[in-house]
Amino acid sequence: MFRLLARWVRRPLLPAVRLWRRNLQVRVVAGTLLMSLGVVLLLGLVVIGQVRNGLLDAKEKAAQSQAAGGFSAAQDRAATTPPAPGGQTGGRTGASVNWRSTLVEQLASGGQSAFNVVALSLETGDTASRGARASGEVDPTTSIPADLRHNVAQGTSTFQTYARIHYTSGKASEPGLVVGKRLNDADGIPYELYYLFPLTQEEDSLALVKGTLATAGLFVVVLLGAIAWLVVRQVVTPVRMAAGIAERLSAGRLQERMKVTGEDDIARLGEAFNKMAQNLQLKIQQLEDLSRMQRRFVSDVSHELRTPLTTVRMAADVIHDARADFDPVTARSAELLGDQLDRFESLLADLLEISRFDAGAAALEAAPIDLREVVRRVIGGAEPLAERKGSRIVVVGDEQPVVAEADARRVERVLRNLVVNAVEHGEGRDVIVRLAAAGGAVAIAVRDYGVGLKPGEATRVFNRFWRADPARARTTGGTGLGLSIAVEDARLHGGWLQAWGEPGGGSQFRLTLPRTADEPLRGSPIPLEPDDSRRNRAQAAAGAAKGAGAGDGASGPAGRLAAVPVQPGGDRPALPVPPRQMPRAAADPTALPGSGARVVARPAEGEGGDGGEAMASTRAEREDGTGGR
Repeated sequence: MFRLLARWVRRPLLPAVRLWRRNLQVRVVAGTLLMSLGVVLLLGLVVIGQVRNGLLDAKEKAAQSQAAGGFSAAQDRAATTPPAPGGQTGGRTGASVNWRSTLVEQLASGGQSAFNVVALSLETGDTASRGARASGEVDPTTSIPADLRHNVAQGTSTFQTYARIHYTSGKASEPGLVVGKRLNDADGIPYELYYLFPLTQEEDSLALVKGTLATAGLFVVVLLGAIAWLVVRQVVTPVRMAAGIAERLSAGRLQERMKVTGEDDIARLGEAFNKMAQNLQLKIQQLEDLSRMQRRFVSDVSHELRTPLTTVRMAADVIHDARADFDPVTARSAELLGDQLDRFESLLADLLEISRFDAGAAALEAAPIDLREVVRRVIGGAEPLAERKGSRIVVVGDEQPVVAEADARRVERVLRNLVVNAVEHGEGRDVIVRLAAAGGAVAIAVRDYGVGLKPGEATRVFNRFWRADPARARTTGGTGLGLSIAVEDARLHGGWLQAWGEPGGGSQFRLTLPRTADEPLRGSPIPLEPDDSRRNRAQAAAGAAKGAGAGDGASGPAGRLAAVPVQPGGDRPALPVPPRQMPRAAADPTALPGSGARVVARPAEGEGGDGGEAMASTRAEREDGTGGR
């Protein structure tokens, strides 16, 4: 629920966040505006505080002066006025109230709305209410704070406070300064005298200052934002132009250049950028010319070698057929000559194919095919080599048709390289060929349990003429170009060819193709690392040992052999293999290409680790279509 709410709130903000991330000018201008606004607000608060304090200080001084004069005049008047005749308390009280009323009117007459005067009796109850006198229709009971009355009643000095002045006529209340003091009237009866000074003028002055500061601050913020926009635009525009030209240069439009005006730093940057682009264009042209010459040279040499090679082949066949009449040394030489000629022909064919890929002349003849038929043909060609190695080729996942739009010839060539490599380096163990289809992709994985791949070799195994161990001989006469051609075939289909391996734990090569031509791949139905890899086995064994509390674990050579899982399909009938009708060079396993792409020495006993050590697994490439680069 909270996630849905957060997503609903975040969705309208995504365009603004995207603009903030991608636009430098917006970030600089927004930052300038925010900082300017902060400075203006801080400066405004300081100025308003100073003005407010100054106005209040001036008002307090004037109020204290005015109130002191009033208090002195009231005291003098009480001293010069004779006491009221009569000894009755009621008469004295009435005379006192009349005297205070006259006093309030006289003191307030000089104010001219600048202040009001209030006289209150110290007594409580009805008598106190009769003694309250105020000028200017001021409500004395609500305008004089109780704390101030208490202080005035308890002391003899002057007290002051800020309060709201209320009126009995319905006039709106207003802030004011109240100054009070306890005095005695002509009869010697104590009473409270208060001066109420409205702060309306000070409020108006402060509001004027606030409005002026707000207008000036807004103008300053807008002006600073415009200045920042203009300044940043002068810098960002050439940068954007350089970025656009760089994108066009990367797209192959090498003639693009920046417009340079002036002699400032931006102009120097533009000149340096144009010089760099020009040098890159020259270098790229030189490399293209050199590459074109090399491709043409390889192609011409390959074509030109075919004619003498055909002649040599005919002569070698004659010698090979007559080797029974030769002495053993000459007969053996005739056999070696035939084998090397087969390898030479395979190398020429691979070089021609590589030159087609380099020249971009390779064409894909895609058609809907059942990959199971391709796998059967490949296995039929690799059976002699598997029998000689003591291996068995097992197919998994061929119960249902696995159909894809692909070039059957190229897919067969890829699988032939993978299967032959797996048989050759499988150490006489079974080779598993797995087929699967899911979504818009089909995949074929070839798994062996041989020497495997060392860390980092899975990314180099597809390099041309690369060998893991140059000291190890190729037994099938491969050219070292088989996997390189296989990668190009996979790319031509829009697919992936990836490798995984671990030392002593075998390897797995996976070919992933789209079901429909030109359909982008988003994943593969077969994981690159097999489920029976050493790392997965070690994790499963550790989990089982932890759950059981103890384990007997296999180690050493016995444990490593026992780690190879029981191959599936043992009770199934053997895969039907079509009759082989192919020329001698194709039927001979020694003529199959791609045999020596990843040969590594098998670790000696005690080296390379047992089942739980040196668990090095190498990912060939990411699942983003860059496999085998």
